[in-house]
Amino acid sequence: MSAPTVTSVTAASPAARAGLAVGDELLSLNGHEPRDVIDFQQLTAADDLSVMVKRAGQPLPRLVRIDKTPGEPFGVEVSSAVFDRIRTCDNHCAFCFIYQLPKGMRRSLYLKDDDYRLSFLYGNFTTLTRFTELDAERILTERLGPLFVSIHSTDPELRASLLRNPKGATSLRWLRVLLDGGIEVHGQIVVCPGVNDGAALEDTLAGILDLYPALATVGVVPLGISQFSHEAEMRAHTTAEAAHVVDTVTEWQSIYKKTLGRRLAYAADEYYLLAGRPFPARPAYDEFPQHENGIGMARAFIDGFSHPAAAGPGGVRHGFFAAVDAAPAQGYRAPHLAPGTTAAHPGREPDARPVTVVTGTYGARILRPLLEEHPRDDVAVQEVANDFFGGNIGVAGLLTGEDLARALDAAPSGTRYLLPDACLNEGRFLDGLTLADLPRDVEVVPADGRSLRTALDGASFRSACAP
Repeated sequence: MSAPTVTSVTAASPAARAGLAVGDELLSLNGHEPRDVIDFQQLTAADDLSVMVKRAGQPLPRLVRIDKTPGEPFGVEVSSAVFDRIRTCDNHCAFCFIYQLPKGMRRSLYLKDDDYRLSFLYGNFTTLTRFTELDAERILTERLGPLFVSIHSTDPELRASLLRNPKGATSLRWLRVLLDGGIEVHGQIVVCPGVNDGAALEDTLAGILDLYPALATVGVVPLGISQFSHEAEMRAHTTAEAAHVVDTVTEWQSIYKKTLGRRLAYAADEYYLLAGRPFPARPAYDEFPQHENGIGMARAFIDGFSHPAAAGPGGVRHGFFAAVDAAPAQGYRAPHLAPGTTAAHPGREPDARPVTVVTGTYGARILRPLLEEHPRDDVAVQEVANDFFGGNIGVAGLLTGEDLARALDAAPSGTRYLLPDACLNEGRFLDGLTLADLPRDVEVVPADGRSLRTALDGASFRSACAP
């Protein structure tokens, strides 16, 4: 068990007034050693707070009394979300993308967790195969929700086979415990062609209605297959299979609507692209509760581009991307750009240069019809194939610097190149390259339709990599 280490201190906060500094280890709070940032947040909420602090270069820790008013935030961010050991995943799912990564990437990319705390804090999906009674007691007592659970199948044998873990046959009993206790839970079904699609998917959606009708939402998403997969059984969907998934989900939305009063299940945007179907209208996404899971993201982008003044998507914001005091920005919540840089922003003078929007294969299919209707006739789309991962990987968020550099190397100068910020994590692409490694200057734009429309409608933008 490690102690939380301070990584930043908010100016004029109680922590700053007490003299806490970056690098301090906080050994205990009011005599308690926090297990994770959830404990940390609850303990530091106390009005009367004493912290045992160990500072580098000092032989002994010292007790620091914190002067804070009721409800005042403590004012620090710490180095990790979990201070005891992260609960890693002991499943061996054939469709797991971590198993499909090549060697030599950043070590953090290979961490495969199955920890309910990271589900609560960051929206990670957990299978509950490492869940315990103590975990359930804590969640129910502290009301830790929403949580995000990988279902995949409600048939015990099929689920155990999908997870390659016998615990998969029984671990969904904890889902019932959480739902019966009133915890908000969002589910996910990763559909593998020939394995849990077709009749098996129908059975799963029926099983959810029978066993887990209190689920907040269920996302139905396709598996991603990279060229590094060694699973012969795993393959991409055909057009007909994708269309069948869309039809199945649509049919079950009607059933859920009649029996539960809500749609409950939603198909990923990728399915509509694969099937060549139009995206449903905005009301069909019910405030976009699984927006960040790639469900309704395309519709929100299209509407934001076509109607920039309209409100953005709703979605789950508590837990899923919500700020938790002291929690480091990791996973989905990690900033796209490196510290000290910002996304491109409007300037005062118009920029007469032609524009090229650089994106992945799926993004290009969404953008081309929108740009054809845009008043400017000097806007192009550069579709970048994901040769790094290969397979059926086509989302912009998985583009690497290597593939972008190759695509931009032969691109003409004198053009503004716009790149969605979803490609970056703390200023780096998945392969470790940065914006400075690209052969052309690019302007990083937030990956939403409104921001792209603003970038195209005449305002000049400063490159995110400019000093």
